[in-house]
Amino acid sequence: MKKYVAYLRVSTSKQERSGLGLDSQKAIIEHYSRLENASIVFVYTESASGKSTENRPLLKEAISMCQEHKYSLIVAKLDRLSRDVGHTFQILKQLNNRLVSCDIPSQYGQLDSFVIAVQAGIAMRERELISIRTKLALAEKKKRGFKLGSPGNLTREAAKKGQEANRQKAIRYITNPILVAFVEKCLKSELKQAEIAVQLNKYGFRTPRGKKFTNVYACKLIRKLRFVPFLAA
Repeated sequence: MKKYVAYLRVSTSKQERSGLGLDSQKAIIEHYSRLENASIVFVYTESASGKSTENRPLLKEAISMCQEHKYSLIVAKLDRLSRDVGHTFQILKQLNNRLVSCDIPSQYGQLDSFVIAVQAGIAMRERELISIRTKLALAEKKKRGFKLGSPGNLTREAAKKGQEANRQKAIRYITNPILVAFVEKCLKSELKQAEIAVQLNKYGFRTPRGKKFTNVYACKLIRKLRFVPFLAA
């Protein structure tokens, strides 16, 4: 049976823009794995920009695991791996071509390098266009007299919107059915908080800020989850 190490990535910018959140990435990978009669041995989840691979320790861990056990790395979409053509082929080389991208057809179990180059080029161009649009928008605001980066620009209304956005983000995190079900299973197994933290990290779960769980944060998470109706019940 084929064995995959799954890698999921969300951008540090608003993930909603891409339409490819963690849940949908996981669903795509699981569906593809079933079709290939493959098993997912580990899941890495990371919050980082696709511009560079330097500040992505979990990607490096995933690659190391694949190298050590000769697993294949699987991603839902190639741009989840990188938005840089050079980085993409560098990773492909490190993996000895053991890469599966659910949006790219493979031949004899390997991805076509030409298709990878095209897809990676599109992803890189998309990243460049996002940067260009952002710079143009900021330049236009500056032209209109808007003082960029000034704390005074943060109006009371904007502050309220920011607080509400953070609140909604926290609610989405704490009501994530996958996270809730996993913690519920750990609690039913009578695992201690430290053991739950280890299990959360082992299976790729991360805090809202994309960091590994500590005993303290695992304790906080459990307390918060007790207020989730379908866990408290």
